[in-house]
Amino acid sequence: MHKILLATLTATALSISAVAAAPAVSKEPLDAATLVTIKSKFRRLMKLANNHDFKALHDMFWQSPSTLLVAKSAIPSEGNWAGFWGNEAIDQKLHDIGSSGPVVLEPDYSKLRVVGLTRDVAESYVPMNITVSYAGQDGTARPFLMIINWLRVGKDWKIASEIILPVPPAPAAKG
Repeated sequence: MHKILLATLTATALSISAVAAAPAVSKEPLDAATLVTIKSKFRRLMKLANNHDFKALHDMFWQSPSTLLVAKSAIPSEGNWAGFWGNEAIDQKLHDIGSSGPVVLEPDYSKLRVVGLTRDVAESYVPMNITVSYAGQDGTARPFLMIINWLRVGKDWKIASEIILPVPPAPAAKG
């Protein structure tokens, strides 16, 4: 009987210490008000892009050579889509795209999602239709995904990376 009781107490003690040593479930690093602020910044970004306000767009980006924009390339040696690093390259790319003709970004705000990765980094994701005539695109609205990493800079949130990905057409059904 003592052996059973000792074995039970030992097993209980080990399970309690294992639970105590297990990492706690992580809590969302950003509060709801901060997430709403970032969503508002995203809406402003869409308005500025649709208005071709290049100066205001510049100010929304983190001022760093590590800032990234992934977008359609017009230069074959860069590939069809490429990364553009640093503010000068991003400013030029946004100007080139915006000056190529009509550009309309239509996000599906019902699917906009913003999550905190840390207290100083958040990520937003939204599907959208983009109408653009840049680099061989024909001005027809097409589906894209936009993924943005936001960085807290002082009391503000800035775009550290903006990745725009075309959604490929669904494969033809096999008959």
